[in-house]
Amino acid sequence: MHKIHQHFQFRFNQSFRIFNFNPKVSLPVFLIFGVLMIIELPEIYLYPLLYFSLVLVFHINRKDIPFLKKIFIHNWRLIIFLESAIIYTIFLMANINYKIEKFGLMMFGSVVLLCFLQPNPKPFPTLQWNFISNDLFEWKSYLRKNTWMFILTYLIIIASAYYPASLILCGIFLLDYLSHVYEHNENKEMLEVYFKKMSFKDKIYKNLIFFNSLLLPTYIAFIIINFNESLYLLYYIFFMNLYFLLIITRKYKLYHHHEKSSYFSIIVFIEFFTYSMLIIPAFIMIRLHMKEAQQNINQYVGN
Repeated sequence: MHKIHQHFQFRFNQSFRIFNFNPKVSLPVFLIFGVLMIIELPEIYLYPLLYFSLVLVFHINRKDIPFLKKIFIHNWRLIIFLESAIIYTIFLMANINYKIEKFGLMMFGSVVLLCFLQPNPKPFPTLQWNFISNDLFEWKSYLRKNTWMFILTYLIIIASAYYPASLILCGIFLLDYLSHVYEHNENKEMLEVYFKKMSFKDKIYKNLIFFNSLLLPTYIAFIIINFNESLYLLYYIFFMNLYFLLIITRKYKLYHHHEKSSYFSIIVFIEFFTYSMLIIPAFIMIRLHMKEAQQNINQYVGN
């Protein structure tokens, strides 16, 4: 029992260390948790199903089961159950619209079954996304590395059209993923070849079209479900596109062939989030970024 107590004390401290030292993780987690607290579903039984699916995703992605088997030789399944049950209970009890009922309690039986479901040690197969043009190489590279996370996130973004509040909150969550699409720098040979056949404005235009094509199902779903709240959608479109333009122009403003990344940070996120929310400052910064980015590109490609 003492060993189990120490383990959960370690888990508790570990969670706070992750949140303190990795804002890129903590910010999306808090945003998602906020959405899950206020989301209202049409049927009450959908809450346990939604939260159990989140616990299942957590369990499938566990990497510590061999460690638990080594430390808790006879009780490792109990540890898995307790951790999963705690996560499920927190999600279930935190939602302001959920009332305790039989189905939610019955789902604890499914949590028990997770103790006997061990994650597949082999990685999931990834899609190649070859239908995406090479002109959108940042997207193609990002999607190949994050195939299943992208699909899950994309489904959540489409589902967020159900309510204006969920649309805005999930849009903020999406910004973190969007930021990392353009975080890494290509080598200077690739940059030179790319911008000799295409201008910087053409690149922005093609990426902007692709980004809005991805969000088009969300736009359409929101108009259908919340036609009287279309003003929220208009602000959402402005906000998302302005943030997108700030991110892509920043990459080439700061681009240097010796740097592998543009080092996106939580400070940059807050800065660009504020600009996009206020709209007019975003336009000013985008114009300045484009001018400096074009000058930087010219140093590698020429006029």
